[in-house]
Amino acid sequence: MSEVAGGTLAAGIWDRIMGADEHALSPDEARAVLRWKFPASDRQHVDELSAKARAGGLTAVEERELDEYLAIESALISLKSKARRALRPE
Repeated sequence: MSEVAGGTLAAGIWDRIMGADEHALSPDEARAVLRWKFPASDRQHVDELSAKARAGGLTAVEERELDEYLAIESALISLKSKARRALRPE
């Protein structure tokens, strides 16, 4: 998969889709998005992969897995930011 700074090409595409003005979120959709989060088991797994990466011990498969988690996290952060903006009073 092609990569871009800060994640995968797919994450960059999602960021552009979510940032498009014509895709405004309704208040209900925004509140639903703000509830989205990784399950505890995934967060623990990412922490383990990150620790292994800091120690220089990731396999190529684990590195790709961590990159995908980080790309999804980046897209989720962008979407949650858009959701918070949708809920701001005008």
